[in-house]
Amino acid sequence: MKGRPIEGEFAPFFAGYVELVPEADVLPVLAAQTTELREVVRGVATERETHRYAPKKWSVREVFGHLADAERVFGYRAFCISRGDQTPLPAFDENAYVDEGQCDRQSLAELLDEFAAVRAVNLAVLRRVDDEAWRRRGTANKNPASVRALAYIMAGHVRHHVRVLAERYGVRAGG
Repeated sequence: MKGRPIEGEFAPFFAGYVELVPEADVLPVLAAQTTELREVVRGVATERETHRYAPKKWSVREVFGHLADAERVFGYRAFCISRGDQTPLPAFDENAYVDEGQCDRQSLAELLDEFAAVRAVNLAVLRRVDDEAWRRRGTANKNPASVRALAYIMAGHVRHHVRVLAERYGVRAGG
């Protein structure tokens, strides 16, 4: 059994994301999230895709671009650590990535397709990871990170932003 991550397997900053995933097996959660996000996207009118709930906040498109960016970064970290690579992995500045991502030039559907592609690759990697590698630890942004913690962080990160989209943008699955 792969199991849930425990304290010390991830930076304290990510505890909230891990807590958003109470499931004992994170892989079905990860597998279902692309479909869940497609339902969210169906509820967004084209003219609302660039909506920001406040000045200097991300647009709906930028939130989806951020989801793809973070998925890529967390997945790369999980991949490296699962392979036994002990090279310290760098931080990433999500705001700088969003600023450079030019997400408002892409449709929400395109951004979701990008996320879905990255998530599919990450799932392919995670499904092949054995129990020993699942618990393997490395360093990311000068903090501990295990493969299983990164998988839970990926799932919790999406859940967090789906909640933000509902609460602050008025965007919910199916409209």
